[in-house]
Amino acid sequence: MKSSFWFGVLALLLAGPGQAQSLTGVWQGVEADTGEEEDYWPAVLRLQKSKSDALFGVLYQEVGGNPDVSVTFQVRGTQTGAAMRLEHLRKLNETGRTPTSHWCDGAISFTYDAKLEKLTGRATYRPVGTCDLGTFTFYRIKLKSAATVKAGAQTTIRVSGRNVMWYADAERKELVATGNTYPTRLRKTTTFYLTQGYYPTNESPVVPITIQVTGKAPALKPAPPKAVPNPPRPAPPVAARPDTAKPARPAPIIAPTPVVLPTVLFKLGTAELLAEALPALDQLATELKARPTLKLRVAGHTDKIGEPQKNLVLSEQRAEALKTYLVNAGIVADRIVTVGYGDARPLYPSPDARNRRVEVEEVK
Repeated sequence: MKSSFWFGVLALLLAGPGQAQSLTGVWQGVEADTGEEEDYWPAVLRLQKSKSDALFGVLYQEVGGNPDVSVTFQVRGTQTGAAMRLEHLRKLNETGRTPTSHWCDGAISFTYDAKLEKLTGRATYRPVGTCDLGTFTFYRIKLKSAATVKAGAQTTIRVSGRNVMWYADAERKELVATGNTYPTRLRKTTTFYLTQGYYPTNESPVVPITIQVTGKAPALKPAPPKAVPNPPRPAPPVAARPDTAKPARPAPIIAPTPVVLPTVLFKLGTAELLAEALPALDQLATELKARPTLKLRVAGHTDKIGEPQKNLVLSEQRAEALKTYLVNAGIVADRIVTVGYGDARPLYPSPDARNRRVEVEEVK
């Protein structure tokens, strides 16, 4: 195990002459491309400014698929022009350590995409054990539309982030929307609580977004009375045939190892579920309700048609689409972890539509 995941962040985009975009706040993302096949390290980075305008904070990271193995570093950043270098200072906490494991440390250089609120970068580690290089991607949730709206007006709230979920309460019990936009009509100042499904961890933040509402909303028109239809006549009883057998229960879907959902299909090049996916997803939701302590990992895959980076994004979106369906079916979002592998794990020689798949497995 290369318990290495040295997460940092930075970069800067000039917001105006002589002024750099602030990178303080909470970032969520993942490290990959370390040379260790199939390994990844989700992370959360929290940054703030010191009195000297330097950045400092903490970096939390987990071993992908094994959140019991984690580390927290104290970190420090130095900004130069439109770039930033992040260095670790010391290890604050560690869980799941073994005699043969270690966490890599070193420095990371990042660039910042202001439109996407995205940080991408390359790490250079001290050459200890298997430590070498790593590629990082971070996103943060930030309000991108107006913070003040008129009462009762049709409004579309826009935020940055990946695989965003909107809740009406800090406990995340009432899901109201998913994605980067939320069309609504607000009648009073409202706070939403947002999370990212992009490589979530035990330390993933809940970000409050408050929309101020001004003016007085027009009075709501009373809804017209509903017509009450005539009740249908009951059908005459049908005598049971002695040779009628009960339908067999479908085989369980969830298992400790990844299970391909062959009927869970998407429109080509999109994360839109096809109608034939719904029976399997309904059965999956039923199993999760029957096993309320079980947690599920959903992995999205694509074929090798298209660019690898775009395929990675598409695979994540497909896994998140399945999660959204299950959440809308009544499954608590925290029970479902999503990940995308792009075109890196084909089951069949490409091109083959069967590689555009979703897999599910029990998370222990």
